[in-house]
Amino acid sequence: MATRDKPVPQAAPIASYRAARSRIDRAVARVLASGRYILGPEVEAFEREFAAYIGCRHAVGVASGTDALILALRALGLPPGTTVATASHTAVATVAAIELAGLAPLLLDIDPATYTLAPAAFERALAGGLRVGAAIAVHLYGQAADLGALLPLARRHGVKVIEDCAQSHGATLGGQRLGSFGDVACFSFYPTKNLGAFGDAGAVLTDDAARAARVRALREYGWRERYVSATPGMNSRLDPIQAAVLRVKLTGLDRANARRAALAARYDRGLANADLGLPQLRPGATHVFHQYVVRAKRRDDLRAALDRAGIGTAVHYPMPVHLQPAYAGRVALDPGGLGESERAAREVLSLPMFPELGAADIARVVGTIKASLCDAGT
Repeated sequence: MATRDKPVPQAAPIASYRAARSRIDRAVARVLASGRYILGPEVEAFEREFAAYIGCRHAVGVASGTDALILALRALGLPPGTTVATASHTAVATVAAIELAGLAPLLLDIDPATYTLAPAAFERALAGGLRVGAAIAVHLYGQAADLGALLPLARRHGVKVIEDCAQSHGATLGGQRLGSFGDVACFSFYPTKNLGAFGDAGAVLTDDAARAARVRALREYGWRERYVSATPGMNSRLDPIQAAVLRVKLTGLDRANARRAALAARYDRGLANADLGLPQLRPGATHVFHQYVVRAKRRDDLRAALDRAGIGTAVHYPMPVHLQPAYAGRVALDPGGLGESERAAREVLSLPMFPELGAADIARVVGTIKASLCDAGT
């Protein structure tokens, strides 16, 4: 826990290790003593437990969240070059996975209140005659995309829906866990996630047994019989040591998410009268605050002031994917433009957020922000 004479990091995955050190150490030792170091019972146990937690029939552990997206897209059986729609304001992994699966991204604008894919942009693309085969709904920063609007649109047009749940472990919509709505869902367990491993890890979830079987084959060279590839696959297996860590941390996920929500409420109260845009909650949804994201007109000045005070921040994300050099000018874009995505990239700032933060840490962040904004206004 940070004090006034120590830096306040934006994220601190080591704190989650310290909080459960003895249980994690025992779990890792169990795997080391087992002699099973690739897949095996530890991975299978985590797959069962995580599927039950989310409310899906099947979970398949893979090597990373990016791989989860690639394998999920491949498991849908879309023809090569099929258009896949998603938001431009997202981690680039979402878009990279589309191309790595041999498909074509269509980057759409966001809802400025929640930063998630705007249903109006999705509807505009579909009405414009674009042949969209799938859509990736990114549940950004810890709360749901507008599935109440997106899913009916997708169903009406025969579009498959992939939920990108990399930042929404445990979040709900209408009392149902995210990851249990679409045709398939993808999770990352990167160390800073709400449910984080101590290395790369991911999972694909689905209710479709045949689709789950296809992902299981694809994650291991397309094998259905060992050493015999029935289809071209890849090597993307969840490490059993990471699975063991995740099993420990899964038991405390709801408690950790509740702590994040309590910290967010402190931020809300402390910053209520500041000249900032604060997170807006989707009605009927629970936000698990993977990030606590504010908007500031002079974001870079505010970030510099926090840095001088020893307070870590991050920008998720500083450049929408459609403007990044790897994609600019060569991928399909929202016919209505991407103004909200570009504005968000100029204004968003992620404040410190992890369950082990203390009330004094939040007070220090809030006080520094208020002093900075006051100085900027004089």
